[in-house]
Amino acid sequence: MARPFDVCIRGAGIVGRALALQLAAKRLRVALVDPQSGDSASGHSDVRAYALNAASRELLQALRCWPDAQHATPVLSMRVFGDKGGALRFDASEQAVPALNWMVDVPALEALLVQAQGFQSLITVMNEPCAAPLTVVCEGKASSTRAQFGVDFDVQAYPQHALAARVSCTVAHQQVAYQWFSEHQGQGEILALLPLDGEHGSSCALVWSLSPERAQAMQAAPDEVFCQELGAVSGQTLGALGLISARSVWPLQSASAQQWCGTNAQGAWVLAGDAAHTVHPLAGQGLNLGLGDVAALAKWLDARPYWRGVGDMRLLGAYARERKTALALVGGTGDAMQQIFYQQNPLLASARNWGLSAFSRSGPVKQWVARRAMGLPASFH
Repeated sequence: MARPFDVCIRGAGIVGRALALQLAAKRLRVALVDPQSGDSASGHSDVRAYALNAASRELLQALRCWPDAQHATPVLSMRVFGDKGGALRFDASEQAVPALNWMVDVPALEALLVQAQGFQSLITVMNEPCAAPLTVVCEGKASSTRAQFGVDFDVQAYPQHALAARVSCTVAHQQVAYQWFSEHQGQGEILALLPLDGEHGSSCALVWSLSPERAQAMQAAPDEVFCQELGAVSGQTLGALGLISARSVWPLQSASAQQWCGTNAQGAWVLAGDAAHTVHPLAGQGLNLGLGDVAALAKWLDARPYWRGVGDMRLLGAYARERKTALALVGGTGDAMQQIFYQQNPLLASARNWGLSAFSRSGPVKQWVARRAMGLPASFH
């Protein structure tokens, strides 16, 4: 008779698959619920790319799921430009690290996770949830299981939508990530161009935070008009831009579940990834937080005394407290920056742009913030 499952993971995205691999490596038997497992989906139109930090890279490397150099581009420098001349720059060399982060192609990462899962005999992919001492909910921000368990999801909607696409550049990106804070008809906008296709690449992922009306207009605009507008906002820094993908638009929000773990008639449960929290993409930390959940949950379960089960609420409560602290640091920073740059008061504009330049010269404070964003230990010196 087959050994019963220790953990049932509901959701087979990046966080769910990474957690399944991590727990299976700890000799736990995992049921991975993937309702789409029988579908044949193509990732060719997927424009997503994530900025992953050193901690996320270390976790994925340990799972042997880190993409090759063509699909994981090291970011050596980040340059941020305010709307009134303020500027901020981070460099990997200042931090004595090989990269600030890595821009990772989502389809390439997902393919590696699926491949690795096929070699792990302790993972069973299922179409429906099954009984287990612990259920981990990794279904994303619209999780039906979270709602089924009666957990409220506190959502703060931002007055902006995100527009994502990929563009070619006539000037090579040289592994530099760019971010511009600008203004259009009295409303703040944030444009990021992020390097792709390896160290010698000349294409970028773009994420543009716009008013809902302008996001829809830019999504529908002819390619030439769209690229001209991008060039105007970015000051032609990367030369002429060409659209090489579809344009995706979605509303921006930050959110957090009111309860991250608990018990019900089915046993113990815990939330991870976007089912527990979402943050503004400004800081580029969404998936890093989710993979941080993976590392923390696996750590607590692996370190438990032999007499504690995987559904022990003391363990799950400790995990929840640790991750809520991490979310407060990352989510609070991104939310504050969004609020500051969305406001168009002239006095505030001058103050925030002065603040950008002053922060760039702040030495230890700047280093502390950079190392926190990279997932590295941070301390003042």
